[in-house]
Amino acid sequence: MAKGYWVSAYRTIFDPEKLAAYNKLAAPAVQAGGGRVLARDGRVVAHDAGIAGRTILIEFDSFEQAVAAHASAAYQKALAALADGVERDFRIVEGLD
Repeated sequence: MAKGYWVSAYRTIFDPEKLAAYNKLAAPAVQAGGGRVLARDGRVVAHDAGIAGRTILIEFDSFEQAVAAHASAAYQKALAALADGVERDFRIVEGLD
């Protein structure tokens, strides 16, 4: 079964307090959904139209699990706390078998 990944690249952080509130709620929601953080806030080299900002990579055992974790009530609460505090590119992608 192919794994699922959340890939989140932050273009702009408008409100660090909203981001902190999101982080506090998102971490347990991701863990409860079966997610494992593989990369967070490390060094980034961006190419083409990429932005070398805050980047997060989270792995799930399946693509379906990654989608379900995003739809969970706990993660939706985290997103509500984040609201318009950032501009980011968030994707859920399916890995290779």
